[in-house]
Amino acid sequence: MNYTLQQIKAFHCIAKHKSITKASEELNLTQPAVSIQLKRFQDQFDIPLTEVIGRQLYLTDFGYKILDISEKILQNNDQIKEITNKYKGVLSGTIRVSSVSTGKYVLPYFISDFIKENPQVDLIVDVSNRNTVIEKLKKNETDIALVSLLPSDIEVDQLELMKNHLFLVASINNKSVKRVKGFKGLSNERMIIREQGSATRKAMQAYLDAADVSSSQKMELMSNEAVKQAVLANLGCSIMPLIGLKNELLNDQLQIVKMKNLPIETSWKFISLKSKELNIATQALLAYVKKHKEDIIKERFDWVNAFI
Repeated sequence: MNYTLQQIKAFHCIAKHKSITKASEELNLTQPAVSIQLKRFQDQFDIPLTEVIGRQLYLTDFGYKILDISEKILQNNDQIKEITNKYKGVLSGTIRVSSVSTGKYVLPYFISDFIKENPQVDLIVDVSNRNTVIEKLKKNETDIALVSLLPSDIEVDQLELMKNHLFLVASINNKSVKRVKGFKGLSNERMIIREQGSATRKAMQAYLDAADVSSSQKMELMSNEAVKQAVLANLGCSIMPLIGLKNELLNDQLQIVKMKNLPIETSWKFISLKSKELNIATQALLAYVKKHKEDIIKERFDWVNAFI
C-alpha cells in the first residue's frame, strides 16, 4: 500500500462530515480535489470504504475500522510535530475548546495571553449550550470544555477557574418587580428562560422549583444575549450570570432584585475526559491557567466584588 497523509486527512474529514462538500470547505480544497484524494485512498483497498444511499454518503463497516486507524495516524503525526517543536523550543499544536454560551464572557481572558505568547498554537473554539458541549466531550470532538455544571455520567479531570454568581435581574424600568417582597410575588412576573440543555436554565429552574414559584408567563430564548436583550426591553425578568451583565449594571440599565437564597453560586471549570491523553499544547494551556488564574481574576474580574 502507498497511501499518503493527505489522503488519510481527506478520508478522515469526509467521514467526519459525511460530505465531500463540507470536507472541502474544512480542508480549503476544491470538491474535485477532495474526491480525487478519496478515490486514490480507496484504490489501496479491495473493500469499499464508503457507500452512497439516497445521495447521502455513509461509511461501510470496513470504512469505520479504517477510520479508527486513520485517527490514530493523524494523532501520532500531530504528536511528532509537537515533540519536534518542543525540542526546538517552540510550543505548537491544536487546542480544541468547547464552551457553554455564558462562558464566552470568561474564556477569552484566561487564554488570550497564552495564545499571544505561543503563536504556533492553533486554537479552535466553539460555543454552544451545555448538553452539546458535554456531548462533544464524550465523542472526543473537543480536548477541553468550559462548564459551570459538571457532568454526572462521565469521569473528568477539572481545573476550577473562578466563581459564577447568578442573580435575579430586571430592567431598571421594571417598577412591579421592585415591589416583590417574596417568592409568591415572582409568580406574577414573566420569566425569561434559556432553552433546554442550558446550565443557566437548569440552575434557574431548580431555584424556582425550590421556591415553589410557577409563573404562568414565560418566554424561552436560545442564548444568554437574547435573554439579556429581552430583560433590557422590560419583557420580564430572569436569573442570569453576573459575569455577562457588567456594562448594563454599571450603566444603570439593569437592576439586581434581592431575593432569598440568591445569588446562586457555581464555578467555571475547564474539564477533560479522565481517560484522554491531552496533547502538549493543551497541557501547557492548563498549566498556564492554573499558574496565572488568580492574577487574571484580580485584573479582569475585580468588578464582580461590587455586586456580591
